Amino acid sequence: MDWLPRLTVATIVERDGRFLLVEEYADGDGLVYNQPAGHLDEHETLAAAAIRETLEETAWEVQIDAIVGVYYWTHPKGHTFVRTCFAGTALQHHPDQPLDQGIERALWLTHEEIAALGPKLRSPLVLRCIDDYLAGKRHPLDLFHYL
Repeated sequence: MDWLPRLTVATIVERDGRFLLVEEYADGDGLVYNQPAGHLDEHETLAAAAIRETLEETAWEVQIDAIVGVYYWTHPKGHTFVRTCFAGTALQHHPDQPLDQGIERALWLTHEEIAALGPKLRSPLVLRCIDDYLAGKRHPLDLFHYL
């Protein structure tokens, strides 16, 4: 079997000291919490994927402001993920928009509430991305070059 890492994006959206998360069903892990996140579509930029995934999973339109970081993690079941995490700003909510399949709800939680979720977080990437965001880590969007 060929090793094939999964390229994903995630968006950190903070408003009034709370972070936008989704409660979602994960394969075999039950109901877990994650940033709005997902996979890249063909011919899509990473920032465009983050905007799309956030809208599909939370019904929030966002503006992407910066890159928080790029993260490499291997799930205990063997899948490797390379996640680009973005910082974004909430622009507009569409409360009547249905959420993606598998998403139970979108919610706003404080850092303390998120940290208390512990094993209910989809991966260690969730809290690490928020901690890096709170530490002020920001990289310009032109860090990526599309040829």
